[in-house]
Amino acid sequence: MKFVFNHNNINVLDLEKSLAFYKEALGLVETRRKEAADGSFILVFLGDETTPHKLELTWLRDRKEPYNLGDNEFHIAFTADDFDAAHELHKKMGCICYENEAMGIYFINDPDNYWLEIVPKR
Repeated sequence: MKFVFNHNNINVLDLEKSLAFYKEALGLVETRRKEAADGSFILVFLGDETTPHKLELTWLRDRKEPYNLGDNEFHIAFTADDFDAAHELHKKMGCICYENEAMGIYFINDPDNYWLEIVPKR
């Protein structure tokens, strides 16, 4: 028996704002969408157009309060083929929330304050 990664899920409060962020900051594009018949939720799967792995954004109609992310110790990591250009873009966007220059990495946060690690291609 073998298992392979399929997708990660995060819940978002403002779907359109999140979609715009993920497109601008990481170049992710919508690959699939599922909407509940009663309008209670929308699932949007984003892809990087290179790997089969997806990021699923879940929007819940009745959710109004921010999600409790605890100590924000979990994250999703992305490799940047041009690390310096990525850093400049994220600096311009004002979304860099933590830098570790000694390790050569940094983190950005999305509109719901999920942390996303940016690592250079090695």
